[in-house]
Amino acid sequence: MNDGQALILMKDISKRYKMGDNEVAALENVNLAVSPGEFLAILGPSGSGKSTLMNIMGCIDTADSGEYLLAGQNVEKLDDDELSLIRNKEVGFIFQQFNLLPRYQAIQNVELPLLLRGMPRDQAREKGECMLERVGLKERAEHRPSELSGGQQQRVAIARALVGDPSILLADEPTGNLDTKSGEEIMGIMQELNSQGHTVILITHDLEVARMAKRVVRMLDGRLKAEEKYELSATGGGR
Repeated sequence: MNDGQALILMKDISKRYKMGDNEVAALENVNLAVSPGEFLAILGPSGSGKSTLMNIMGCIDTADSGEYLLAGQNVEKLDDDELSLIRNKEVGFIFQQFNLLPRYQAIQNVELPLLLRGMPRDQAREKGECMLERVGLKERAEHRPSELSGGQQQRVAIARALVGDPSILLADEPTGNLDTKSGEEIMGIMQELNSQGHTVILITHDLEVARMAKRVVRMLDGRLKAEEKYELSATGGGR
């Protein structure tokens, strides 16, 4: 991959945490480049460092050492306010727990990021409705999370992640709380979004889920291992 074309470029990223009197290495000299339009899965067991890597990618956390360029900006040199701005502009987050506001309707959850940016309510509502329609949930716009299935809640979460037009969709175990059928539907949406040009980075411990991406990198003990590439079949599954 040509580093000059990378949307994400990480060079020798390391991160350590204090646990009592001990220091634990969460990431050790991680090097990774992600091009615009890729569908990358980061595969690893619990404790492998993939969540720490995700937090640094999403500008939720910063590395102790190394260099991270996101959309050409050196993340390590940004202050907290600048980190928040680039995170809100460049990254759409999708979480295992959905993280929807329970008292808000689906449409209210989706439009909220736009309202927080200062977009007029009518424009935010129109764009939110478009995003719900895009994930096949327009008819459920006025339902609250408790009135939706797990798969439907994750669709709302995807619509919320998309509404701000981010450069990257960062999905942390998006099928972890779903049954097999709902999980397959969510991964189908991820593949469709990628085919439309979205850059998708998937964090997972599930090999079968990871294989639905076009490229897989494995994490173990804070280090990236060998890469695997998959061709997507006509039906959407990996092979």
